[in-house]
This record gives sequence, structure tokens and C-alpha cells, in this order.
Amino acid sequence: MRVCSPWMLAGLWFIALAADVSAGSSNSLLDISTDGALLAAANRDNGTVSIVEIASGKVLREVSVGKKTEGVTFVGQTHQVAATAYADDVITLFDADSGQVLKTVAVFDEPYGIVSTRDGQKLYATLEYPGQVVEIDPATGTITRTLAAGEFPRGIALSPDEQTIYVTGYYSGGALALQRASGAIVDRWDGLASENLARQIAVHPRRPKAYVPHIRSRVNVNRGEGSVVPFVSVVDLGPGEGRRRKPVPMDAFYGTFVVANPWEVAVSPDGSLLCALFAGTNDMYVCKVIDDDYREVGFRKLITLGNNPRAVRFTPDGTRFFVYNTLDFQVVEYDASTFKATRSIKLCDNPLGDEILRGKVLFYSALEPMVGRRWISCASCHPDGDGDGRTWQNPEGLRNTTALFGMAWTHPIHWSADRDEVQDFEHTVRSNLMQGRGLIRGAVNPSLEAPNKGLSRDLDALSAYSNSHKVPLSPHAKNGLSDAAKRGKALFFAAETRCAECHSGPYYSDSTPTKPFKLHDVGTVTDDPSETMGPKYDTPTLLGVYKTPPYLHHGKARTLEEVLTTYNKGDRHGKTSHLSAEQVADLVEFMKALPYEDPEPAAQAAGLTKIDR
Repeated sequence: MRVCSPWMLAGLWFIALAADVSAGSSNSLLDISTDGALLAAANRDNGTVSIVEIASGKVLREVSVGKKTEGVTFVGQTHQVAATAYADDVITLFDADSGQVLKTVAVFDEPYGIVSTRDGQKLYATLEYPGQVVEIDPATGTITRTLAAGEFPRGIALSPDEQTIYVTGYYSGGALALQRASGAIVDRWDGLASENLARQIAVHPRRPKAYVPHIRSRVNVNRGEGSVVPFVSVVDLGPGEGRRRKPVPMDAFYGTFVVANPWEVAVSPDGSLLCALFAGTNDMYVCKVIDDDYREVGFRKLITLGNNPRAVRFTPDGTRFFVYNTLDFQVVEYDASTFKATRSIKLCDNPLGDEILRGKVLFYSALEPMVGRRWISCASCHPDGDGDGRTWQNPEGLRNTTALFGMAWTHPIHWSADRDEVQDFEHTVRSNLMQGRGLIRGAVNPSLEAPNKGLSRDLDALSAYSNSHKVPLSPHAKNGLSDAAKRGKALFFAAETRCAECHSGPYYSDSTPTKPFKLHDVGTVTDDPSETMGPKYDTPTLLGVYKTPPYLHHGKARTLEEVLTTYNKGDRHGKTSHLSAEQVADLVEFMKALPYEDPEPAAQAAGLTKIDR
């Protein structure tokens, strides 16, 4: 049987009933009901969805749906809403008119983007881990199909004729097409190796085009300018020769005006406008869509936004659009003809507290006093506490970006333990990388010497936010340890393998803020000729290691198996050379199951030191 490709289907767009794609066509933190009456906003920081009556601007209700709400959609033509809770591994369906929770759908792990078909018969959501799209029947709240969707998918959209599902790879910057009928991957648009952090995709309502906001991480650049470059890539969904993916550099889109951290785009219902917003510099470009298959988009207007904008959505009639400034906890309505703000709507109270909120604003900011030339923020490499999946060529050698989860319990910081407090990153803020004024007025104490804590309220707030990230439980242990993981646990704690000598305690790390630090030579320094600070390194936590490739300080181990075999020459990183392939697999299964219980109570009971700020 011949499978129709997306470009064949794309030819039908101009004659198919595909005009109304406003509700649920692409993933977002915002959605508007097809009747234009209600707006739903996912409040990531407090695990709720706010329902706004658009006519009055009144918040009707706030519905709890689960931790780290990353996506929201109205279900078809109804006022039912579906929302993804990334940290709780659930998708919640509720009635926006009453606030009543209708269904809670448990998924394997990390639901991110979600969209609905126009008839409301099916929902589709990305599971970032293990790389799937789930199809859900909202009437019964059951998963009807699970589709393979590449590695770390986040963005998701339906074609206007709803025959194709488009998905973005978060760490690859690429896109896939899945034929909805069969679930098969029928097309792909790979990005460059440097392309990264693609969390959303929007499809044009009438042209065979899709738009993907992402960055390029130029890992060999040690200066802020040009190290992290903003792009919106235009993907050709139809047939034709030449490039099928046109990356449009956003730093050169409007003269030499630099924007940072592209987060989301939206296309107007008539297809004439495209809005692209930038969460690092708090800007948005309103662009005209050019039907020439060459330039694709042209400049119309630059709009300065509030703190950390992450979502933009047009009303179904195209007369207005809403922007969600997430760290102001408000949406702002704009007139789509004048591009002027018409009103602001407060969605919810600040759930973070004043200090952590201030720290989070600074963490995401690519503006002064954090950054001098607008290219990069802390969140460019550590978005929402994650790593960026990249290994950077630093002056001290290759350094794999680590996640911030559990960092409060595992000081010192960095592979080389050259920071003993987050406040030491004032040196990074003032360095060639970020080129900011800095948060301390006056001199900065050298790292590892007199503390910089207490010298700046803003710097202490940045530290409080950075240390606030807790480790999520592993999905591989939801039903307890598997038999393979139990065998692997026995191997991990065996005296012969010596794994637990360094990866010890509740956080599976012997790191301690007490000097002298415990550093270890595990034989990996010779893998990187550019290394200047080795051969000893701090012990990273193993919690959450199942989803944080690549591994080791130089990022050369692509899998946990390679950590235990290829990059463990001479058994200097635990004794594993005597293990069979089956035993190595068991050991990996145990590591993937970490953490299978909350490590904080055990850490507190053991008297370990937690750095709160």
C-alpha cells in the first residue's frame, strides 16, 4: 500500500475545508475557544490554568491541573480544556465554564505540547521522554494510540486538513511529519548539528509552510555575541527543489537588533501575519508573511513586552492577539491592525515568592545588568533548570552542560568545582560570555575565597532561584524497581564495582561544600586534549541521569552504556570490565530508575548541607 507523503496532502490544502485553524492547531501556553469567548492560559509556576472571559477581561476561575503546566488547548468547538502537567505526568481535562475536572489521563513521562482536532474527537500530546506522541479520546480519557516521535519531542501541530501531525525535536531543532492515519513518520526536516531548543511549531493555514522558533548553540564561541543565535526556521511542507528548511536569523532580521531565546510563534487566521516572541530580551516581531518561497517573512513592527514572554495567540477573527508575559503573570491584548496594547489582564498571584521571582527574572534576562549585548542569558543553556544537551568548548576544556536539579544539595558547582556558591557566577555575568554590568556594586571576591553571598540582594535572589530546582522522580520506577534494576542495584552497591564509593548518599554524589572538595581522577582527562584544569573532577549526581545525555565532563559518552564501557578504560570509573553485557544492561536500568524516591528526607536525616540561597 502506498503511503501519501505530507507534500501530496499539502496540495489539497487549497481546496480542503481548512480555514479555521485557530483552536488547538499548534501547541502553546495560551488557547482561545473557537467562539472567541474564552481564553485559557497555562500558569507553569503554580500548576493551574486561568480561564478569562475575553469580552470583560475577567478571570472567571483558576483550575489546578498539575505541576509545570506546559500546554493547553480547547477541545474542538467546546469549552472543555485539556492541559499537560509536565512534572506530574498527567493530562487534565476540565470544563472551562464550571471548572469541574472531567478526566485525568496518566502518561509515561513529561507531556509538553497538546493540540485538538476541530471536531474534538482526538487530542495529541508530545511526551518529551521517551519520545512519543499519544493520541487521546477526550470522551473516555483513554490513550488510544502511542506513536514514536523521535528524540525529545516538544512542539506539535496539526496540518489544516488534519491528516498530518508535525513534531519538533527539542534538542535537535528538527521537525518530523507523522501521517495521522497510520502513525508512521513520513517526512523529516533535520536541522544543523548546532540547532537546539525547538519547543513549538506553527503551521500556515493555507500555504504548505511551518514555522519553528529555535536557537543555534555555537559551542566553540566563548563570547556572548554569536554564541547563542536566535532563529525562526521556515519549513517547506510541499514538494520542490532546493532547501526545504530556511533558517531566518532573528538577530539580523531588523537591522542589527539582537533578540534572544525565541520561544513561540503564531500565524494569524488569514495567514498574513506572523508573530515571533523572544523570552530573553522581552521583544516580539510582528512580521508580514511573504508568499514568494524565498524571503518568507518581512518586518512590520517591533513590540517591547513584559517579563519572560512565552506565548502568543490570535483570536479566531484575527482582529486581536494576546501575549503571555509569564513572569508578570499577565496577558496583554493587542490590536492586530495597529499593534498597540489595549489592555492587560492579571492571571494569577505570584506563587514563587518575591526573592525567587526576582531571581528567575534575572536568570531568563538577556538584558542589563545580566547581559551587555543581548545574545545570551543563563536560561539559554539551562532553560527551566534543564541542561541544553550541548558540550561547550570552554577555556578550561570541554564542558557538558549539567542540569540544575538537586544542585542545592551537591555543591561545589561545575565539573572542576571552581565555584562554591552560585553568587560566584557574578564573574560569569561580567565575563566576555555575558558582558553584563553585574549585580554587585564594586569589587567581586574571587571564586572559592571570601563569599559573595550577601553583597547583592539581586545576586542572592539569582542564587535562591538557581538552587530551587528539585529532582523529579524517574518514570522508570513508577511501579517500583524492575527485576533488571534490582539486579543492577546489587551491582551498583557491590564492593567490587565501587560505583557507590563516589556516587554515594541520597543524591548519589559525594560532593560537599566543605573544603577540601572531594575530586576524583576517573581517567577521562586524556579524552580531551584541550583540558587545562583536570585530571580530577567533581562527582555529578546520578539522579535524573536517564534523560540527560550526553555524559561525562567532555560529553563524549552518548549513552550510559558508553560511560561504563568505552569511556572507562582501566576501570578507573568503577570496576566494570568484568561485567557481562547483560550485567551492564542491568546496571544501566538501575541508573535510569534514579531517583525512585524523594532524596530530600534522607538528605535531611543524614545531616547533609542544603544551600538555599
